[in-house]
Amino acid sequence: VQLQASGGGLVQAGGSLNLSCTASGFALNRYSIGWFRQAPGKGREGISCTSSTGDETYYAPSVNGRFTISRDTTKNTMYLQMNVLEPEDTAVYYCAVDEVDDRDYFRLCTQVRIWHYLYTGQGTQVTVSS
Repeated sequence: VQLQASGGGLVQAGGSLNLSCTASGFALNRYSIGWFRQAPGKGREGISCTSSTGDETYYAPSVNGRFTISRDTTKNTMYLQMNVLEPEDTAVYYCAVDEVDDRDYFRLCTQVRIWHYLYTGQGTQVTVSS
């Protein structure tokens, strides 16, 4: 059972990246999913989460309108499309899942600093140059 994240890299400000996170050993569509990041010297920031059905989605104010979370159940993969990247977006990005009531999915993001996820990916580095 694991989550394998990929897609990070070095990009100039204003550019785009699409992060992927593929699940193995379990079906991603059963879980609420999310992405969080951690910059050097800073705590975790929950940036986007969605319920198991995908009907409800949360975005942190810092990324709202620029990032899009999605899930492809046929590939058992979740994505984070990141547009108009800023140097402040530089961080290690992690994917995570948990089994919670769909009414509580947003807690995976808003309570990221204390939440114990069921599964977490290994992280992928995103660096945005100015």
